[in-house]
Amino acid sequence: ESGSRRAARFLAELVRRKPDCVLGLATGSTPLAAYRELIRMHREEGLDFSQVTTFNLDEYVGLGPTHPQSYRAFMQQNLFDHINIHPGNTHIPDGMASDFEAFCDRYERQIREVGGIDLQIRGIGTDGHIAFNEPGSSLGSRTRLKSLASETIRDNALAISGLLSTE
Repeated sequence: ESGSRRAARFLAELVRRKPDCVLGLATGSTPLAAYRELIRMHREEGLDFSQVTTFNLDEYVGLGPTHPQSYRAFMQQNLFDHINIHPGNTHIPDGMASDFEAFCDRYERQIREVGGIDLQIRGIGTDGHIAFNEPGSSLGSRTRLKSLASETIRDNALAISGLLSTE
């Protein structure tokens, strides 16, 4: 909890110093307490997200944005619906893209066009993966279609075959 509060304060300092900052966001249990603290700061301290742009790390292949287990739904429920961020400034990979390679190229281009990501939040899995960079993934990899290890799939309790990931 204290680490999450510190992470939220660090992120809030960036938002206050650079109101149009670009945040890289993660899903899962790791950032939840930090997101709750950011929501509290928004409500109680007036932390303003109106100029912030976000790019999420990943989305499950085959899940559309309205699916209750999609990362879009997760972000809406756990952060976006509770702060004053412009919906057009929130970017999450499209798990229903018809051409994943073209989508990945476009997502990377969008990140470059806004000047890159100022601060990235990532989670750590039980097998040591950082974000969804499974063990053995290149540290220099970019947005791509990524198969998940069976342990990661079990940990996420979804029967999925892949993930669209920006790591």
